Amino acid sequence: MFSKILIANRGEIACRVITTARKMGIKTVAVYSDADARAPFVAMADEAVHIGPSPAAESYLIADKIIAACKQTGAEAVHPGYGFLSERTSFAEALAKENIAFIGPPVGAIAAMGDKIESKKLAMQAGVNVVPGFVGEIEDTEHAVRISNEIGYPVMMKASAGGGGKGMRLAYSEADVREGFESVKREGLNSFGDDRVFIEKFILNPRHIEIQILGDQHGNILYLNERECSIQRRHQKVVEEAPSPFVTPKMRKAMGEQCVALARAVGYYSAGTVELIVSGADPTGESFYFLEMNTRLQVEHPVTEAITGIDLVEQMIRVAAGEKLAMTQDDIGIDGWAIENRVYAEDPYRGFLPSTGRLVHYQPPLAGWQEDEQVAGKARRGVARGTGSVRVDDGVYEGGEVSRFYDPMIAKLITWAPTRDEAADLQIEALDNFRIKGLGHNVDFLSAIMQHPRFRSGELTTGFIAEEYPDGFHGAATSDDVKRILAAVCAGNEFTLQSRARRITGQLDGPLPVTSEWLVKLGDERFDVTLGEGHAVVGGVRVEGTCNWRPGMVQAEATGQIGDGPEHKLGLIVERIGNQWKVTTRGAAHTVLALPQRLARHESLMLEKVPPDLSRYLICPMPGMLVKLHVAEGETVQPGQPLATVEAMKMENILRAEKEGVIAKINAAEGESLAVDAVILELE
Repeated sequence: MFSKILIANRGEIACRVITTARKMGIKTVAVYSDADARAPFVAMADEAVHIGPSPAAESYLIADKIIAACKQTGAEAVHPGYGFLSERTSFAEALAKENIAFIGPPVGAIAAMGDKIESKKLAMQAGVNVVPGFVGEIEDTEHAVRISNEIGYPVMMKASAGGGGKGMRLAYSEADVREGFESVKREGLNSFGDDRVFIEKFILNPRHIEIQILGDQHGNILYLNERECSIQRRHQKVVEEAPSPFVTPKMRKAMGEQCVALARAVGYYSAGTVELIVSGADPTGESFYFLEMNTRLQVEHPVTEAITGIDLVEQMIRVAAGEKLAMTQDDIGIDGWAIENRVYAEDPYRGFLPSTGRLVHYQPPLAGWQEDEQVAGKARRGVARGTGSVRVDDGVYEGGEVSRFYDPMIAKLITWAPTRDEAADLQIEALDNFRIKGLGHNVDFLSAIMQHPRFRSGELTTGFIAEEYPDGFHGAATSDDVKRILAAVCAGNEFTLQSRARRITGQLDGPLPVTSEWLVKLGDERFDVTLGEGHAVVGGVRVEGTCNWRPGMVQAEATGQIGDGPEHKLGLIVERIGNQWKVTTRGAAHTVLALPQRLARHESLMLEKVPPDLSRYLICPMPGMLVKLHVAEGETVQPGQPLATVEAMKMENILRAEKEGVIAKINAAEGESLAVDAVILELE
């Protein structure tokens, strides 16, 4: 076994690998860029080596610097995590030349599976189902149009070396192919150094299901069940779960055996994932097709660990050291249900725009919860909560920065419970207890998904987000019961503030006592609230409950019950903004105004400012680079017409005209770096 390994990565995956290595008694070495000098993974490792400036191309992507760090520290092996150099054959070869072990698959397997075109050919030879499409190099846009017309729409255009959702476009028509083909080529070239593109048929009602593979260097290869990864945005996974609510035991066996056959065909060992597209329109479950094989650890690996009890990082290290797998296929079972949500630095209320900046406050939902790895009689990573467990994998810290140089992930939230509904309920409770301030985040959106009736039914496709939120996200739906509880909470909070103020010398002196009669405006709704001891009457309905909020608190908990209905337990993020309250819970942010009834007749107190009309400006919605201007001054544009393309977080974002107009002035040039809210152009 190795005595010291180096982690050629950063953030949460570096922390994850260090945690397992420490458990195994293996010393660790971290490498870090300027941006990560104070990151948690650097402090966690036994040693740390600085490898360069913040851009990945000048630090984490330079193999020579990684190898030099190994030599400097005496590291015997390298775990690449995911992304960066994890699937670079040249990196694995360079390590081998220096007698440094690569904690991953053999070079031949990486090369075979790293090219989407060649991997598809190999899958066909191994007897794996493949999606109908064009396997070969595409000359130009006209060639792409001819191929797409022959396959039949819709089609998917993909960068051959792509991954992580980059370099992919869905085309429903010839016009879509003409508009998107060159963009796919550019994204492939910019992100992966390869502008080759292939085209395949888009499967109706598609579900994205993947099989976890694990093999050793002695010819043993297993499949560790499946993960459902259908809920995606722009082909980037958002929610993952194991097992899949769609997969039957027969289907699981068929998929698993095909994926093992593919792995065996390329001499695979270590952990890897075969991604499949499955037609949800086929109730037999037999319509599944090979997409690609990721020759590395996946971001969503914790859900597989949760239902199998197998530490995949530990197994990768043991396999790289030459050990045989200690389990057989018959040993692989399914225990309970696990769900993972990816908490990103993006603003779902503004079209999911990337949100970089400083984490003014960061507190994951484990603080104050009883630590206990024994859940339902089985050991699990995480913290016990009822009959389930909660795990947070992160690599950020309060006061740190989510940088524009890297992926915008803040944390991964993993819950395990005996059933799918219980695991989802635990996600909602845990998401309510995240505290993130300083940048936009998608916690509300994740909570909304967990509560969504379609998610609960298990009727998922890769189009879930586009289909269920066609007009964008505006907060989760809030039940009438929860609204009444929030109205009572805010009236109670206001009562507490005014009572406290009266006890302070010189405050609120006079004949008027603090009242128990309130008018509460919650969004567009108004409630008459009467406060009592341990209860409130809201709009004529009695609400029994409590709230532990006190002045100065940001996080609070409230309970409420209406009649014989269920008791609601709410985790609240409470902020006082001017004379209003902002209360966030259950995937929605509510603006609430609580007034004594005697002041309610003064309607001027209820007026809100009308935002200015900015529709004649094209405003940059995120920090990024202006890749292309599609229009010129004096040109007439129509609604929906592309105006500019901005690259942010290595993804191209097309900004379109909202209305008809004439381009009056262009304020930015191609190649220019833009700040958020920068005015790119103006319309007459």
